[in-house]
Amino acid sequence: MTNPEAHGDDATDRSIGDRWDALPAGIRDQADGYVLQDSFLPAVRLVWKAGRAQGLGLNDAQVIVSRRYEHFGDRVARTPDSPLDLASLTALVHGIRARVVAIEAVWDGDTVHDWFVNLLAITEDPAGQNSLATIYRGTAVRALDGADPGPLHPSAAAATRAGSALADHLGVPFHFAGPDTPDDEAPRWRP
Repeated sequence: MTNPEAHGDDATDRSIGDRWDALPAGIRDQADGYVLQDSFLPAVRLVWKAGRAQGLGLNDAQVIVSRRYEHFGDRVARTPDSPLDLASLTALVHGIRARVVAIEAVWDGDTVHDWFVNLLAITEDPAGQNSLATIYRGTAVRALDGADPGPLHPSAAAATRAGSALADHLGVPFHFAGPDTPDDEAPRWRP
């Protein structure tokens, strides 16, 4: 995926700007609406579909949408960070109407956020899982507050820190299969 902060040379910048300007006004308005709602993929899909006839590729659509994010800056309604402090996570666990038997961190990923970690409360009676936090890279970096994640992906380091603290507080096991390597098919916790 294209890095929203990446900039090309002046000719590339002009070409991308020209391609944006060549899109119909309605498409530009709708794409900007998606950007302002922090919906990167729908914006890219729209720009790409509308621009294919002019030879616009998927990478170009990603760059165009990334530039729109830059254009709007702080006006983009970013998805709020999940809280990772012990008090907030404990409050979320206490709102679950089943017995929590473990805290688990599970890798996930998509083309918008790259790899991230979901922090879950595993329950019995009834058996299930309850989402406590989604830890994207930006969320993790802010939660680590300058601490070095070491060899771990920042999301894994933040999930390990928050999940371990919560599990210790609750007196239940913490499980994170493969924190060293993102893998959305890693083995799940088993009682």
